[in-house]
Amino acid sequence: MESSKGLSATVRAYTQDYAGWVEDTARAIEDGRFEDIDRAALADEVRDLGKSERRELRSAFSLLLMHLLKTKYQPAKASRSWQASIRVQRKQIEESLRESPSLRRDLPQILSDAYDRARIDAANETGLDIDIFPEECEWTLAEVMVEM
Repeated sequence: MESSKGLSATVRAYTQDYAGWVEDTARAIEDGRFEDIDRAALADEVRDLGKSERRELRSAFSLLLMHLLKTKYQPAKASRSWQASIRVQRKQIEESLRESPSLRRDLPQILSDAYDRARIDAANETGLDIDIFPEECEWTLAEVMVEM
């Protein structure tokens, strides 16, 4: 059976050919062939898009926090590249929140999760003992997002 665009009307199995399934599903949506869509798999993928946005935001916060920690605990080694990274990550976070404002409600947890990673990364990069860095983030969200 062919769709209105002359393409195959069957949707490949999600578990057997992911890339093919994505193409086929997009085509089925465009063609209005909703009965051909694996709704459960599509719903999982849509949910994963939200997880991806959270991961991206957490990653930006983690890098930002790591450089803030390095700057505070090794001020003599602070570099222009650290400051540049701080500015870039703040901008990335602002852009992410502008594109997905509903993530604002998750910021306390995202910040907490990001700090855990930042603390480990700061210890690894500085060579300082991890215990030097507080177990809980010492900055508020507002402080993290503005020049200190």
